[in-house]
Amino acid sequence: MKTLTIDNLHVSIEEKEILRGISLQVKQGEVHALMGPNGSGKSTLASTLMGHPRYEVTEGTMQLGDVRLNKLGPDKRAKEGIFLSFQYPSEISGVSLQNFLRTAYNNLKREKGKPVPVLEFRKILEEKMKLLGMNPLLAKRSVNEGFSGGEKKRSEILQLAIIEPTIAILDETDSGLDVDALKAVAQGINALRGPEIGIVLITHYSRILKYITPDHVHILVGGKIVRSGGAELAHQIEETGYEGI
Repeated sequence: MKTLTIDNLHVSIEEKEILRGISLQVKQGEVHALMGPNGSGKSTLASTLMGHPRYEVTEGTMQLGDVRLNKLGPDKRAKEGIFLSFQYPSEISGVSLQNFLRTAYNNLKREKGKPVPVLEFRKILEEKMKLLGMNPLLAKRSVNEGFSGGEKKRSEILQLAIIEPTIAILDETDSGLDVDALKAVAQGINALRGPEIGIVLITHYSRILKYITPDHVHILVGGKIVRSGGAELAHQIEETGYEGI
């Protein structure tokens, strides 16, 4: 059982401090909702955890199990078990979703020099798409090209299902989704919940938390976690807004 431990994390962009002492622990098997208004630092935290070079860690540490992440690049962090789904997934023309996922699977899950055979991977892919209620024809299309907003977000959840990371950071997965797409994405996340994965669900609003019950809720304002609690905290935010915290 591994724990993502963030201790007194300070992060700056172009000498402007965005995160001002974040401390947080996320264990495998837990779902943490990280909420906050625009500009509070939620996406900065997500990008920093994944190792985006734009974000400078000026103080504090990030650690997954016994492995310190601070000096590792994004590829090494991914291999250690960190996964990030994007708020605005990119399109990759000319690369099928199936081939993209098989390449990622081989790089992260298989021993070097032993790629998974195409037919074996196709079976894995079909099982995961069925679990998430996805149209199998999407796997033959270029990554996110021509996908609806809901299809793009479910494609991100499919990547999560294939890679099976230790810690998944979902950056505003509910952004821009209508009610039906939101329910579908939430069902996909719930289908993947289990003791082997810890989830950090970043969101502005509590609406996705009507379908995903978090174990812990944290409120991030001004680069600091100002309050933590259970699922009831998200409902309080819905009633009072962030100014009422």
